[in-house]
Amino acid sequence: MGRARRARKIAQAAAYGGGMGVAGLGALGALGYGILRGEAMMARRIVGQPFEGAPSDSGTYGSGSGVPLQFLVLGDSTGVGMGADHPHQTIGATIASGVAAFSGRPVELTNVAVIGAESTGLDEQVERGLAAVPAPDVAVIMVGANDVTHRIDKSIAVRHLEMAVHCLRGAGAEVVVGTCPDLGAIQPLPQPLRLLARRWSRDLAAAQTVAVVEAGGRAVSIGDLLSEAFSAEPHVMFSKDRFHPSPAGYARVAAALLPTVSAALDLFGEGRTPIQPNLRRGESVGPLAVAATRAVTQPGTEVAPAEVGGQARGAHGRWAVLLHRIRPAVPLPASGGTREVPADAPGSGPGTTGTAYALGEADPLRAGDSGDYGSSGESDGRPSDGRAEDPVLR
Repeated sequence: MGRARRARKIAQAAAYGGGMGVAGLGALGALGYGILRGEAMMARRIVGQPFEGAPSDSGTYGSGSGVPLQFLVLGDSTGVGMGADHPHQTIGATIASGVAAFSGRPVELTNVAVIGAESTGLDEQVERGLAAVPAPDVAVIMVGANDVTHRIDKSIAVRHLEMAVHCLRGAGAEVVVGTCPDLGAIQPLPQPLRLLARRWSRDLAAAQTVAVVEAGGRAVSIGDLLSEAFSAEPHVMFSKDRFHPSPAGYARVAAALLPTVSAALDLFGEGRTPIQPNLRRGESVGPLAVAATRAVTQPGTEVAPAEVGGQARGAHGRWAVLLHRIRPAVPLPASGGTREVPADAPGSGPGTTGTAYALGEADPLRAGDSGDYGSSGESDGRPSDGRAEDPVLR
């Protein structure tokens, strides 16, 4: 069964309260649960022990005038900021500072994330968050890793996430979800545990994306955003427990989320409806499950609700737009460093506006990705600005 179909089935099971079995157990096969359990114990010893706590980042960011934007952070230890040394180094603080700079308004951050939280704990977090901030402007949820490591039924995890997004949207908040990271990217994990962790993580992330978009939120793929950097500079990108991000790692994740949060708040002047895709950047509109499956292998990719011909759904379900809001980095000659692609450079359409960081992702088209869901990649009928007259890719 393909990942897109699995994502649809998991999301459907979540919607109807069904179960799909403990996460990943059906994939264990002849490897044996006992072998994996032993390897998981080994991995815990290799990775290290959790920190005693994390810095509290709740507070006001920015000194602009006007009514503060209300910002909620929910989720697990990545939402809390475990591994950061100071409050201003967390994902929430970094995003709050960026939003304050873009908007010219102060941002009031309220962090209700919990170390070790699973998706089933989001109900309580939403309740606490809305009690503290009844009308949040935007909420960011970081969750999924503990659902994988604790082998939580994916449909149950997804159902609780979808309910959390529904509730926050009902309170008037824009909702951005950082989907489950690719735990197969954690190098200390031995094989075959790492291979299975990758499959479980990606399956959950795809199902999360479907559920989040169905509930009216936006999903951003975290995926293996840190894996390449981990291999090159593990002491820089990961904290001393070799599992949680370091301050530099958190900055990288926040950089992937900030453009979507800013767009959701309409800080770029695009309107709150996601922009039309830029095919030259590998962006597209298509069935939600297909977009979700593509996103899990492309870290930093946003998937959001879309309409085609005024309709939210087609023959294959809900339409979704897949956007690459992160600008590709261009190697600097001689120095070996990188620089941002200028906003007016070829291929840097509105989907890149306001992005403050270059994260090193390659241009999808240069990698041979036409941005099509299965076409030959021909450019017939494409206007000079790189946009398709009909953004739907079949």
